Amino acid sequence: MALPFRATSQGIIVEVWVAPRASRDSIGGLHGERIKVAVSAAPVDGEANDAVRAAFAKALGVPKGKVELIHGEIGRQKTLAVSGDPGLLSAKAKALVGNDNSRS
Repeated sequence: MALPFRATSQGIIVEVWVAPRASRDSIGGLHGERIKVAVSAAPVDGEANDAVRAAFAKALGVPKGKVELIHGEIGRQKTLAVSGDPGLLSAKAKALVGNDNSRS
């Protein structure tokens, strides 16, 4: 199974699947080949995108400004670029995937 992230010279690129309007924010497990991200924000005026960036920043221990949406501004499938130490970020992202082998 391919991991839903890859290291770059500046950090990592992460493939995510977003569920907006969730009852609570959460990150973890897989939806297909992407990390599942649930956010309570609505997909209106970029609110859900901002919530996804904030949730990933918190989960990876980086400032929100280090998480950039690089693909998928509209839609559930998004690609994020996270700046920082690639090794450390990769380890934290791998922990988010966990042992969830579900293919929702």
